[in-house]
Amino acid sequence: MLRVLLLTLSVVAIAHAELCKPDAQNAFKVRLSIKTALGDNAYAWDANEEYLFKAMVAFAMRRYSSKSTTQISNVLLCNVTDRVSFWFVVTDSSKNMTTVPGSEVEAAIRMNRNRINSAFLLSDKTLQFLKITSTLSPPVEPSTPVWLIVFGVVLCLIVAGIVFLVVAGIQQRKK
Repeated sequence: MLRVLLLTLSVVAIAHAELCKPDAQNAFKVRLSIKTALGDNAYAWDANEEYLFKAMVAFAMRRYSSKSTTQISNVLLCNVTDRVSFWFVVTDSSKNMTTVPGSEVEAAIRMNRNRINSAFLLSDKTLQFLKITSTLSPPVEPSTPVWLIVFGVVLCLIVAGIVFLVVAGIQQRKK
């Protein structure tokens, strides 16, 4: 019994090492610039922050795929450095030995990017997912439609022209 348990733990450790290679197919590199973003109010990156990151990625995966049962334990962080950069990979919850396709992880991160940034008080420039392009904010819609502004300007020019012609005609008659 002990041998089986030991063998299972060693297989899981080997699988974790295989999944966590920096150049793995579905691995994503993350860089954080906490000091740049927050200055003197910067917080330290520790195990609690890593847990929050894992939770936010699991949240993004669950929101992206409503049938997904991604847990925090399915998000693996690898090669965490002191300057706060690391690789992460998301494993499939049904089979812990395989990873979720990178396209799904990318789509989930892009869909929930603002929530992830808000959780760490960072922006797209200070929380970088290197393989995932930044999402553009939606274009700002003015409260007044553009056509209405153009119509108003043209109408004002026509009214001003008519008033000018009437005033000029009255002045010529008086002469």
